[in-house]
Amino acid sequence: MNISTCHRRSRTPLALLAAGGVAAALMATSAAPASADPHTTSHAKPTVVLVHGAFADSSGWNGVVKKLKHEGYPVVAAANPLRGLSSDSAYLKDVLAGIKGPVVLAGHSYGGAVISNAATGNKNVKALVYVAAFVPEKGESALDLAARFPGSTLGQALHPVPVTNPDGSRGADLYIQEGKFGSQFAADVSRGTAELMAVAQRPVTEAALAEKSSEPAWKTIPTWDLVATQDLNIPPKAQAFMAERAGAHTVEVKASHAVHVSRPDKVTEIIVDAARTVR
Repeated sequence: MNISTCHRRSRTPLALLAAGGVAAALMATSAAPASADPHTTSHAKPTVVLVHGAFADSSGWNGVVKKLKHEGYPVVAAANPLRGLSSDSAYLKDVLAGIKGPVVLAGHSYGGAVISNAATGNKNVKALVYVAAFVPEKGESALDLAARFPGSTLGQALHPVPVTNPDGSRGADLYIQEGKFGSQFAADVSRGTAELMAVAQRPVTEAALAEKSSEPAWKTIPTWDLVATQDLNIPPKAQAFMAERAGAHTVEVKASHAVHVSRPDKVTEIIVDAARTVR
């Protein structure tokens, strides 16, 4: 075998791989599924955006995300900064601006106040879903609503930590005391999971809970609400009051404040009910 023949044979597989790579890339571009990237593509189903609340992070939605993905929904679990209602809402507005097509926006706890403000004026948000959440009217704060009805024991479970804000002013980060987290926040979650949640909890600023809401989106966008009847953070009577005032499609679930962790099936059901109305 001469050198030129060896050279030709050695080049052939490389050439085929190169050609195959180009062809594969073209096929991937033209045949990528509609749900591949919620930030850049359109979908047969709306994108579900999940917003966590105080003393939590996006991992709390894991069970819901798994079920929604199984149903074929594109999902984004946003990282709520928990620094201030107006700034948190502005951040979520930017997240929503990067998503193409219709959106179903769901918020848990303080995340309900954030979605109420962030969705105002956004024509892509077709439905709002509140999960054991605040549904504020203009001029109301989370603290106002939590105190409107009896039943919350959150205040005595909190541990404030002084912090310096970016502008140099002094504030306070609020945590739930680790030893009280399970009974206060997640009484129907397994002990091991609740202990992990307690350690990984993200604090909310006292100022965020005290900040007044602007004009809420639930006045113009169809709304669904899941009321957790064993909630010790937001009294169930407060949840029911807010849901009725917003004209929401409401379901009650026997669950703690961490209903999205303990009952992801029920939370997924109400989100899918909302998503099915989107055309």
